[in-house]
Amino acid sequence: MRVLLTGGAGYIGSHTALVLIERGHEVVLLDDFSNSSPEAVRRVEELTGARIPVIEADLADRSAAAAALEGVDFDAAIHFAGLKAVGESVVEPTRYYRVNIDSTLALLDLMRERGVTRLVFSSSATVYGDPEYVPVDEAHRAGVGLTNPYGWSKFMNEQIIRDAQAAWPRLGAVLLRYFNPVGAHPSGRIGEDPSGIPNNLMPFIAQVAVGKRERLSVFGDAYPTVDGTGVRDYIHVMDLAEGHAAALERIEAGVEVYNLGSGTGSSVLEVVRAFEEASGRPVPYAVAPARAGDVAEIAADPSRANARLRWRTTRSLADACRDAWTWQSANPDGYAA
Repeated sequence: MRVLLTGGAGYIGSHTALVLIERGHEVVLLDDFSNSSPEAVRRVEELTGARIPVIEADLADRSAAAAALEGVDFDAAIHFAGLKAVGESVVEPTRYYRVNIDSTLALLDLMRERGVTRLVFSSSATVYGDPEYVPVDEAHRAGVGLTNPYGWSKFMNEQIIRDAQAAWPRLGAVLLRYFNPVGAHPSGRIGEDPSGIPNNLMPFIAQVAVGKRERLSVFGDAYPTVDGTGVRDYIHVMDLAEGHAAALERIEAGVEVYNLGSGTGSSVLEVVRAFEEASGRPVPYAVAPARAGDVAEIAADPSRANARLRWRTTRSLADACRDAWTWQSANPDGYAA
């Protein structure tokens, strides 16, 4: 297939582009580079030997995106484009709703106009809110008690896609609820390159290990978990990318939902220790007050994706720490270097 990746130069998009090319697909990337780098695309080309067409446009600006995509054919779309920082979404809610929802509306309109009927959507485990049970399966209630506009925007986009499919029955859509993506391509050539202060745990740990930051703040140590720190399901970004390829290759008319996670939770301090072991560097940390809205524990039940997509994770937390360190130590300033 020829696949349009919206937000395709970002962390997950770039790794998915690489996996799709390696599986024989063509990719076209659309990105406004507001939180990504053209260098990521160049490095995917370097790793794969492929030439990747890049369209620079803001998908949330429907007319600009339509003009930029004029004459660009594609058979399917994987929709990564959007803003993704939970804390920032609380401070800038209208911006998050505008960008994340408008981009989905624009893409759905463009797909229907062109008769493109295959869509994979980048959703999030945040739609489960504070889970009633762990591990969480797809039958768990979603869209209840969500604590931030980022999570709400993901849930709203899921509903928009469901409504669009009901009105256009030929559309096949897969909603992928990610847990916590970590790691990098084992080559160290592409990886997570957050702008400013990292919002996610592992890139912050990596920056502490490489000497860019003094210490990690651990938010809360009194949760009812193995060591009092929050527990999350960390999934290697290459496993996540392979999950997108598996979903894309099995799309049928209708809407399907899948958790993409490892099925195993790890605490903040367990991740710190795993990274110290992988890097051979100390990761100093200080305990800070728990953040409002953070849940104590969440992990995926990925059995539906295991069975129906014939996909499962094959990489461990130790693998993710090793690959993240390979990336960070070779690229201490990310793609800017």
